[in-house]
Amino acid sequence: MNEQPKLMSLTSAAADRAKKLIELSEKPVSGLRISVSTKGCNGMSYVVEYAEGENKMEEVIEDHGVKIFIDPMAVMYVLGSTMDYVEDKFHSGFVFDNPNETGRCGCGESFSV
Repeated sequence: MNEQPKLMSLTSAAADRAKKLIELSEKPVSGLRISVSTKGCNGMSYVVEYAEGENKMEEVIEDHGVKIFIDPMAVMYVLGSTMDYVEDKFHSGFVFDNPNETGRCGCGESFSV
């Protein structure tokens, strides 16, 4: 029996940062929303924003106690991905380990599938 790949997962660092961002929100939110936009030299860019609630046709996952709402148009781009949070001297933010990526720009702003 073939097991379906998990839609998306979070590392503990990503979950901790998401919880902190949700706590800091100026208005009540249910979680974070993941979508993709056309941007950058490789074509697609991940978008992470507050989600006040579930939109029509969205996939919802809960990992490490955090709700993630996935835009229907983003599902095929994030399938099997792991969302992490990385912080170093020059950069901090959510990053995605996406097994479906076929290319990524040098600055990490965009990807292609």
